[in-house]
Amino acid sequence: MQGSADFADLRRRLRVFVFPMTVLFLVWYLLYVLLADYAHGFMSTKLFGNINVGLIFGLLQFVSTFLITWLYVRYASRKLDPVSDKIRGEIEGESE
Repeated sequence: MQGSADFADLRRRLRVFVFPMTVLFLVWYLLYVLLADYAHGFMSTKLFGNINVGLIFGLLQFVSTFLITWLYVRYASRKLDPVSDKIRGEIEGESE
């Protein structure tokens, strides 16, 4: 099954989503860390009350994690699940 065109297509579709999203998230996280370390003035800029830019950026890390998860679930439902269901059906059909 690993050598089949469907399996190769499934792996390609997974990589199309996972690799760019991983790079995007790591760049976003690294930006946050670098700003926290080297841009103290900017990160400590108060927006309102005791809320500053650094706190907002930190909370946006969580938001981006949930957003990526939601995007992946959507992508998997549309692009990955149909192919994996087809592969599973072929495998289960052969074993009966």
